[in-house]
Parts: sequence; structure tokens; C-alpha cells
Amino acid sequence: MRAAVRLWVRRTAAVAGLVLLAGCSGGGGGGADRHPGDVAAAPPVSRARLSVRPGDGAQDVPADGPVEVAVAEGRLLAVRLADDRGTAVPGTLSADGARWTPDRRLATATAYTLDAVAEDAAGLRAAQHAAFATAAPAHTFAGFFTPEDGSTVGVGMPVSLRFSHPIADRAAVEKAVAVVADPPLEVAAHWFGDQRLDFRPEEYWPAGTKVTLLLRLKDVEGAPGYLGTQDKDVHFTVGRALVAAVDLDAHTMTVRRDGEVLRVLPVSAGSPEHGTYLGTMVVSERHEVTRMNSQTVGLGDEYDIKDVPHALRLTASGTFVHGNYWSDPAVFGAANTSHGCIGLPDTKGGSADSPAGWLYQHTITGDVVEVRGSRGERVAPDNGLSDWNLRWSQWTAGSALRTGRHPGGG
Repeated sequence: MRAAVRLWVRRTAAVAGLVLLAGCSGGGGGGADRHPGDVAAAPPVSRARLSVRPGDGAQDVPADGPVEVAVAEGRLLAVRLADDRGTAVPGTLSADGARWTPDRRLATATAYTLDAVAEDAAGLRAAQHAAFATAAPAHTFAGFFTPEDGSTVGVGMPVSLRFSHPIADRAAVEKAVAVVADPPLEVAAHWFGDQRLDFRPEEYWPAGTKVTLLLRLKDVEGAPGYLGTQDKDVHFTVGRALVAAVDLDAHTMTVRRDGEVLRVLPVSAGSPEHGTYLGTMVVSERHEVTRMNSQTVGLGDEYDIKDVPHALRLTASGTFVHGNYWSDPAVFGAANTSHGCIGLPDTKGGSADSPAGWLYQHTITGDVVEVRGSRGERVAPDNGLSDWNLRWSQWTAGSALRTGRHPGGG
């Protein structure tokens, strides 16, 4: 079972000191790695109860809110509200530490992330995360983009646009968007439905490539009565080439940088009942610590792990590579026991010297994880930033300009 598709327009860098809410799912189901049936006792759970408005995945949120973080049976330690450029929005914390609100009206047609961490009287932490987008002005549309302006990303990072309104004239909109590379490289577009337009080259970006997204959407009629609002350039740089190859049968992850093997790490991936997706996936988020709750992947109250260390998101539906401190250390490199995620050895609180900690330090958003195995479901190309699972002929067929029609595009 998969969680709702997340917004891929938010800032993807880790927020230091914050614990973020997530799920964990793969090709056969949802869930985090098997939780404390593998250990003597479950870790203590914070009594602090956080609530965040708007909820994760909310769209067309009014610019004047409401936006609020509140906590019961605890106090807020940190709150960060930031737009898709990473610019923080100032806010005010109530005297009792129980409520936080922004100090100003939000911008229209903008993607935001809202992250909060609180603690209870015993010092145990709880966290909440939401990614949402504010509404565009009436009868206009905007394209929310990934990656962010000025970022350095891995070789697998596609350019992804999510539009605030369904696009009827895809050819007109696609014609108003360009992605150019330096050194020059052919880059093609592909539509996933009527609100997502991605761009990628045939193979991974060459390391060191400088990429510019040109948005010339202002006054373009994307749908009857809806005009674009943007005329801007977005720049990012492709860093070194880091690719992690996961062999589900051998229970290993081989990490290569610019073709050189750096390390071979032991892993425990999805069990036969909850297989890990096969195929090529791209790191879209990095979190030093994240919360994994079974409710986010449709498994009710089965588990709630509030301090999963060194988490790298691979799919919108909830697949992560992450540290695991609760399973029997003997499973890593020997058995697949998770509910779909790829777990590496780690310690409670996260250790930089652990395999998971080492991988986290060497990984940036846009890095590639290639998963192979004798069994499992292939990841859908529109699940997160998994664009590379389409052959080049399939990819280019998804362009409205190349086909002269509305592509199906998944």
C-alpha cells in the first residue's frame, strides 16, 4: 500500500536539528523496517502531540493561511517554515511554547515546507512535517520546480515541474519551458498527466554539467482562461557522479563515485511479503533523523518510530534508505526483513561512523540508487523522481511537441 504522492517542489536539503515525519513502503506494501519484534523492548515514545496546519500535501492553500503549529503535553523546540528557495519565514512562539504562527502573509503560488519538533516533560522528542503549496491568483497558473535554484545535485536529478492548475494546452506550455546544459546536451520533456512536466537527458547528467531551467510562462494560456505568471531562470550544478547499486539477493549496496568503488555496505531490504522496488530511484530528500509512522502508509497504528536516523527518500510512496538500530545486527548482509525500505546498520541517535551514517555524509539529493534482484515490482517512473525507468524512446514519446498530441505519460 502506498502513501499519497508528495509534492516534489519543496526544498530538499536536510533541516538541521529537526525530526521529520515519513513513512516507509516498497513494491509489496508499506511500513518501516520490522520494529522491536527484533529487540527486547520498544524504545520509549514521546507524550508530546503535535498538530500542523495545513496538512502534508495540501495544495491551493490561501496565502493568509491558516498556518499554525501546536503541541499538547509538551513544548516546541524548533519550527521552520521555508519556501522553495530555502528562505525561512519568521514566526512567533507563544510564551508557553505551545503554539507557533508565521509573522507575515505567505507568497502566492509558492511551495513551502513546515517542520517542527517538540519534547515532553521527560525530554522525549516528537516531530511533524508538512509540504504544501499556496494558491495562485485567480485564473493564473505557476510551475513549482525541482531542484531548487542555486543547488548542487547528483547526476540522476531530473528537472520536474508541477503546475498549480491542470494544463489543457500542453504543447503551448512545453514550448514556453526550456532546459539547457553546459556543455551542450540533448534534454527532452515528458508529461506525467496534465500537471507534471519533467526533463532529462538520455543518460545520467555528466558530472560538472551546469543546467538552466528557462521559464517563459508569463501570459501563456495553459488552459482556457488561465495564464502563466512566471518569467524566470533557475540554475543548478551537477556534482560528482555517485551511484549506489543494491543487490537484494546478495544483501549488499556497492557505492561508486565517478566509477570508483568506495565501499560495499551490508543491507537488509524488503521481505518476501513486502518487497523493495526494483529499478532506478533518485534521492529526493535527506534527513538526519525522521519519524516513520505506519499511518502514513496505510498500516494503522502498527508502529511509530520517532527517531529513524540517516534517512534518504527514494520514492513519493515512502521508500527510503535509512539507518536501522532496532533490528538484529545479524540480518544486515544476510536477510531481507523490512517492509520495503533499504536498511543499513546504525545506532540509536545515529552514528557518523556507522554504514548508514557514512552513506548519509557522502550523499546529496539527485544521487542514484539502482536496485536489482530476482523478485520484486519495478518502481513506476512517476513515483518520486524515478524518470530513468523509461527508455529514451518512451521518454521522448511523452513530449507534446514531438508527438503533436497530448501524451499519456502515466
